[in-house]
Amino acid sequence: MATDTAQTSPRPMRADARRNYERLLVEARTAFTRHGTDASLEDIARRAGVGIGTLYRHFPNRTALMSAVFQGEVDSLLTRSRELLAAPEPCRALVDWLRAIVAHASTYRGLSRALMAAQSDEASALSRCSLPMREAGSTLLARAQRAGTVRSDVDIVDLMQLTNAISLAVEQSPDDPELADRLLMLTLTGLKASSDPGRD
Repeated sequence: MATDTAQTSPRPMRADARRNYERLLVEARTAFTRHGTDASLEDIARRAGVGIGTLYRHFPNRTALMSAVFQGEVDSLLTRSRELLAAPEPCRALVDWLRAIVAHASTYRGLSRALMAAQSDEASALSRCSLPMREAGSTLLARAQRAGTVRSDVDIVDLMQLTNAISLAVEQSPDDPELADRLLMLTLTGLKASSDPGRD
Protein backbone atom coordinates (compact mmCIF):
# COMPACT_ATOMS: atom_id res chain seq x y z
CA MET A 1 0.00 0.00 0.00
CA ALA A 2 1.09 3.57 -0.62
CA THR A 3 0.98 4.46 3.04
CA ASP A 4 3.36 1.64 3.97
CA THR A 5 5.82 2.74 1.27
CA ALA A 6 5.68 6.30 2.57
CA GLN A 7 6.41 5.06 6.06
CA THR A 8 9.38 2.92 5.08
CA SER A 9 10.98 5.64 2.92
CA PRO A 10 10.17 8.92 4.68
CA ARG A 11 11.13 12.21 3.07
CA PRO A 12 13.24 14.65 5.13
CA MET A 13 11.05 16.68 7.50
CA ARG A 14 11.02 20.41 8.02
CA ALA A 15 12.06 21.49 11.51
CA ASP A 16 8.49 22.21 12.61
CA ALA A 17 7.27 18.87 11.23
CA ARG A 18 10.08 17.09 13.05
CA ARG A 19 9.08 18.79 16.32
CA ASN A 20 5.46 17.72 15.83
CA TYR A 21 6.58 14.17 15.07
CA GLU A 22 8.71 13.97 18.21
CA ARG A 23 5.97 15.47 20.41
CA LEU A 24 3.47 12.96 19.05
CA LEU A 25 5.83 10.08 19.87
CA VAL A 26 6.37 11.34 23.42
CA GLU A 27 2.65 11.73 24.06
CA ALA A 28 1.81 8.41 22.39
CA ARG A 29 4.38 6.58 24.52
CA THR A 30 2.91 8.12 27.67
CA ALA A 31 -0.66 7.36 26.61
CA PHE A 32 0.11 3.76 25.61
CA THR A 33 1.89 3.17 28.93
CA ARG A 34 -0.96 4.63 31.00
CA HIS A 35 -4.00 3.54 29.00
CA GLY A 36 -2.83 0.78 26.65
CA THR A 37 -2.55 0.75 22.89
CA ASP A 38 -6.27 1.59 22.52
CA ALA A 39 -5.61 5.07 23.94
CA SER A 40 -7.45 7.88 22.15
CA LEU A 41 -5.51 9.22 19.17
CA GLU A 42 -7.42 12.50 19.47
CA ASP A 43 -6.15 12.90 23.04
CA ILE A 44 -2.61 12.11 21.94
CA ALA A 45 -2.79 14.78 19.23
CA ARG A 46 -4.31 17.32 21.64
CA ARG A 47 -1.62 16.72 24.27
CA ALA A 48 1.04 17.10 21.57
CA GLY A 49 -0.47 20.45 20.63
CA VAL A 50 -1.45 19.45 17.10
CA GLY A 51 -4.62 18.54 15.25
CA ILE A 52 -5.66 14.97 14.49
CA GLY A 53 -4.92 15.63 10.81
CA THR A 54 -1.27 16.27 11.68
CA LEU A 55 -1.11 12.99 13.57
CA TYR A 56 -2.49 11.12 10.56
CA ARG A 57 -0.07 12.85 8.19
CA HIS A 58 2.80 11.41 10.21
CA PHE A 59 1.12 8.11 11.13
CA PRO A 60 -1.59 6.94 8.71
CA ASN A 61 -3.09 4.55 11.27
CA ARG A 62 -2.79 3.42 14.88
CA THR A 63 -0.49 0.52 13.96
CA ALA A 64 1.99 2.88 12.30
CA LEU A 65 2.07 5.02 15.45
CA MET A 66 2.54 1.93 17.63
CA SER A 67 5.41 0.77 15.42
CA ALA A 68 7.18 4.13 15.73
CA VAL A 69 6.70 4.23 19.52
CA PHE A 70 8.00 0.71 20.05
CA GLN A 71 11.01 0.96 17.72
CA GLY A 72 13.27 2.21 20.51
CA GLU A 73 12.34 -0.70 22.75
CA VAL A 74 12.84 -3.12 19.89
CA ASP A 75 16.34 -1.70 19.32
CA SER A 76 17.12 -2.37 22.99
CA LEU A 77 15.84 -5.95 22.72
CA LEU A 78 17.93 -6.53 19.60
CA THR A 79 21.00 -5.22 21.42
CA ARG A 80 20.22 -7.57 24.31
CA SER A 81 19.93 -10.52 21.92
CA ARG A 82 23.43 -9.82 20.59
CA GLU A 83 24.83 -9.60 24.12
CA LEU A 84 23.28 -12.97 25.00
CA LEU A 85 25.08 -14.66 22.12
CA ALA A 86 28.14 -14.67 24.39
CA ALA A 87 26.28 -16.21 27.36
CA PRO A 88 27.72 -19.58 28.45
CA GLU A 89 24.35 -21.41 28.55
CA PRO A 90 22.60 -21.09 25.16
CA CYS A 91 19.21 -22.38 26.32
CA ARG A 92 19.18 -20.09 29.35
CA ALA A 93 20.24 -17.18 27.13
CA LEU A 94 17.26 -17.84 24.85
CA VAL A 95 14.83 -17.92 27.77
CA ASP A 96 16.40 -14.78 29.28
CA TRP A 97 15.73 -13.00 26.00
CA LEU A 98 12.14 -14.23 25.94
CA ARG A 99 11.77 -12.90 29.49
CA ALA A 100 12.97 -9.48 28.30
CA ILE A 101 10.32 -9.56 25.54
CA VAL A 102 7.59 -10.33 28.05
CA ALA A 103 8.74 -7.46 30.28
CA HIS A 104 8.74 -5.10 27.30
CA ALA A 105 5.31 -6.14 26.05
CA SER A 106 3.73 -5.85 29.50
CA THR A 107 4.62 -2.15 29.59
CA TYR A 108 1.93 -1.44 27.00
CA ARG A 109 -1.46 -3.08 27.45
CA GLY A 110 -2.59 -4.47 24.09
CA LEU A 111 0.87 -4.72 22.53
CA SER A 112 1.16 -8.49 22.81
CA ARG A 113 -2.19 -8.95 21.05
CA ALA A 114 -1.09 -6.61 18.25
CA LEU A 115 2.24 -8.41 17.87
CA MET A 116 0.50 -11.77 17.65
CA ALA A 117 -1.64 -10.43 14.80
CA ALA A 118 1.41 -8.94 13.07
CA GLN A 119 3.07 -12.37 12.88
CA SER A 120 0.62 -13.33 10.13
CA ASP A 121 0.38 -9.91 8.44
CA GLU A 122 3.66 -8.80 6.91
CA ALA A 123 1.92 -5.73 5.45
CA SER A 124 1.35 -4.42 8.98
CA ALA A 125 3.59 -1.59 10.14
CA LEU A 126 4.27 -3.64 13.27
CA SER A 127 5.91 -6.29 11.12
CA ARG A 128 8.91 -3.95 10.92
CA CYS A 129 9.23 -4.57 14.66
CA SER A 130 8.36 -8.27 14.68
CA LEU A 131 10.54 -9.40 11.74
CA PRO A 132 13.89 -8.21 13.21
CA MET A 133 12.85 -9.74 16.52
CA ARG A 134 12.13 -13.03 14.82
CA GLU A 135 15.56 -12.97 13.15
CA ALA A 136 17.28 -12.23 16.47
CA GLY A 137 15.35 -15.03 18.14
CA SER A 138 16.26 -17.42 15.33
CA THR A 139 19.95 -16.77 15.97
CA LEU A 140 19.64 -17.48 19.70
CA LEU A 141 17.46 -20.53 19.04
CA ALA A 142 19.87 -21.97 16.46
CA ARG A 143 22.77 -21.53 18.88
CA ALA A 144 20.91 -23.45 21.58
CA GLN A 145 19.94 -26.18 19.11
CA ARG A 146 23.54 -26.55 17.92
CA ALA A 147 24.57 -26.94 21.56
CA GLY A 148 22.06 -29.78 21.89
CA THR A 149 20.17 -28.05 24.69
CA VAL A 150 16.99 -27.22 22.75
CA ARG A 151 14.92 -29.66 20.71
CA SER A 152 15.58 -29.50 16.99
CA ASP A 153 11.88 -29.32 16.12
CA VAL A 154 11.31 -26.00 17.92
CA ASP A 155 10.35 -23.25 15.45
CA ILE A 156 11.00 -19.55 16.08
CA VAL A 157 7.56 -18.47 14.80
CA ASP A 158 5.84 -20.79 17.26
CA LEU A 159 8.18 -19.69 20.03
CA MET A 160 7.51 -15.99 19.41
CA GLN A 161 3.77 -16.62 19.37
CA LEU A 162 4.09 -18.51 22.65
CA THR A 163 6.04 -15.61 24.14
CA ASN A 164 3.36 -13.14 23.02
CA ALA A 165 0.73 -15.41 24.54
CA ILE A 166 2.63 -15.39 27.84
CA SER A 167 2.76 -11.58 27.63
CA LEU A 168 -0.99 -11.49 27.07
CA ALA A 169 -1.56 -13.79 30.06
CA VAL A 170 0.63 -11.55 32.24
CA GLU A 171 -1.27 -8.49 31.04
CA GLN A 172 -4.56 -10.12 32.05
CA SER A 173 -3.24 -11.11 35.52
CA PRO A 174 -1.69 -7.94 37.00
CA ASP A 175 -2.08 -9.29 40.54
CA ASP A 176 0.22 -12.26 39.88
CA PRO A 177 3.76 -10.86 39.52
CA GLU A 178 5.28 -14.37 39.41
CA LEU A 179 3.18 -15.58 36.47
CA ALA A 180 5.68 -14.66 33.76
CA ASP A 181 8.51 -16.57 35.40
CA ARG A 182 6.34 -19.63 36.02
CA LEU A 183 5.19 -19.76 32.40
CA LEU A 184 8.70 -19.16 31.11
CA MET A 185 10.02 -22.00 33.25
CA LEU A 186 7.36 -24.26 31.75
CA THR A 187 8.55 -23.08 28.34
CA LEU A 188 12.16 -23.89 29.28
CA THR A 189 11.11 -27.41 30.29
CA GLY A 190 9.37 -27.92 26.98
CA LEU A 191 12.29 -26.55 24.96
CA LYS A 192 14.99 -28.71 26.49
CA ALA A 193 16.37 -31.63 24.57
CA SER A 194 16.25 -34.12 27.44
CA SER A 195 15.13 -37.69 27.93
CA ASP A 196 13.51 -36.51 31.16
CA PRO A 197 10.79 -33.92 30.27
CA GLY A 198 10.45 -32.87 33.89
CA ARG A 199 14.10 -32.05 34.31
CA ASP A 200 14.82 -28.34 34.98
